[in-house]
Amino acid sequence: MNSYETVFILTPVLSDAQMKEAVEKFTNLLKAEGAEIVNEENWGLRKLAYPIDKKTTGFYQLVEFKADPKTIATLEINFRRDERVIRFLTFRQDKFAAEYAAKRRNLKSSKETVTVKEN
Repeated sequence: MNSYETVFILTPVLSDAQMKEAVEKFTNLLKAEGAEIVNEENWGLRKLAYPIDKKTTGFYQLVEFKADPKTIATLEINFRRDERVIRFLTFRQDKFAAEYAAKRRNLKSSKETVTVKEN
């Protein structure tokens, strides 16, 4: 199984519940295909670098997972079929990218722990 990272942008006209439902749809699809979800991050509503379909913002979502290569084809077909997805990018992480992602997750979790302890 290879390590993958996918970032997809959802249309900004979705409500919070619709956005979460769309993200859940894709994570459930990955789990159904036998993938192991390593990390999920919601980056929130952000400005796009350039307008896409006359939209200037979008909900960004990052999902890191381990899966077989055939799973990627299924995932990307579903991204293309879903009208809520504006753009997506999936790539396989080499060992250096996987190490960096693990360090980033550890840093993020340690910062969250410190913030919780201070409150």
